[in-house]
Amino acid sequence: MMGAMDRVAPVEKPTADFAGDCARFSRYWEASAALLARLPAKPDRSPGEAKAAEDIKRDAREARSAFLSAHAAEVYDRITGRCSRFVRVEDLVYEASTLVHGLVPTRAQVEAESKLAQRDKDGVEIDQGILVSAVLANAEAGRHLCHAMLLPRAESLARLAELERSGRVDLGAAEVLRRGAASHVIQKNPRHLNAEDDTTLDAAEIAVDLAILDPGTSICVLRGDVVQSGKFAGRRVLGSGINLTHLYHGKVPFVWFLERDLGVVNKIYRGLAREDALPDDVSGRTLEKPWIAALEGFAIGGHCQYLLVMDYVVAATDAYMTLPARKEGIIPGAANLRLPRFVGDRIARQAIMAERRIDCDSPEGRLVCDEIVAQGEIDAAIGRAVEKLSGSGAVSAAGNRRALRVAQEPLDLFRSYFAAYALEQAYCHFSPALIANLERNWNAKNRKLA
Repeated sequence: MMGAMDRVAPVEKPTADFAGDCARFSRYWEASAALLARLPAKPDRSPGEAKAAEDIKRDAREARSAFLSAHAAEVYDRITGRCSRFVRVEDLVYEASTLVHGLVPTRAQVEAESKLAQRDKDGVEIDQGILVSAVLANAEAGRHLCHAMLLPRAESLARLAELERSGRVDLGAAEVLRRGAASHVIQKNPRHLNAEDDTTLDAAEIAVDLAILDPGTSICVLRGDVVQSGKFAGRRVLGSGINLTHLYHGKVPFVWFLERDLGVVNKIYRGLAREDALPDDVSGRTLEKPWIAALEGFAIGGHCQYLLVMDYVVAATDAYMTLPARKEGIIPGAANLRLPRFVGDRIARQAIMAERRIDCDSPEGRLVCDEIVAQGEIDAAIGRAVEKLSGSGAVSAAGNRRALRVAQEPLDLFRSYFAAYALEQAYCHFSPALIANLERNWNAKNRKLA
């Protein structure tokens, strides 16, 4: 057992010597990890051992923040070849573990913790949040990382010919199909009310890429699949947000949150970048299309967040929206940034912090939804919206949405928001409050992984 005085000697403050600081801080983090390893596994620790573990982790994380305050730009530059190479966030966090030992966990360390329930993890992925927050807080590195996440994925480019040839690509958890002037993206997780998790994210982003890339369409439509359970069985619903059962059982990695919001959601909002141009740059033409969402049944959590990047929302009269962030114990993506633009600050706070439900067919709901129709009229309403948004031409539609975006949410505002989000969400993701919330509000103990 560790003694009360067993502590790692504090590391000196960072200097301008990157190589020297890497060596010094890496030795400190290695010693901290060795000390933590002497303790029992998290579920078996006594109160004193639990406090000792938290002290060790806190000190090591403070050292990481100090190191990155001096060297975040250098770390990013060395990984990306001075911004000559684009690296996605889910790869960046692991390349950094090779560049600076102990700064962030290795893939093996994260995979080892992924086998544990969320409550039993020591939260090694918090260090990923510290890194990404520091990168995004740096203007040049942060813009370059956002740029990397807005490029079409290689998997998307590989399937584009199939879409052009057949008009449809089925990716399992999502599909994209061409209907007239519109590319329809259908999110599919029907056994779990179309919830999002680590099994759905890649398909969702590839489908969005393909919908935007499709040269045969000028509009995109987001819709949920027909679900198989609950009172909405046999009916389409937009989606129930993050899969809380997977979250409770530790199957949602932290970087999932960053990959989702810097990737698929931001691509809907900003379009696809080129390697030589960001969507908001005035110097280069990039590719974006207006988006329509069909809100059938409900849009909970992450699916409510999708509505905030849409150009037009068609909703059923009985549909509703919620952002149950308080019940989940996490931050609802960019909703804190975007929802106040729609409903005002007070209603946004009520929705995010006090679980306010917003019915689509209400004065507040109509601030988010453009058209409210009976359930059986959704298809016709989508058709009218497609015709309306494509009537002025693709160039005009893209230009107008870009102008609105530059005025409302320029890229640097988005980058700064997610610099804060990356850090705060990392701590929320591993907070004891998250576990307590899921057990109290979701009956998580009694829900089994499917």
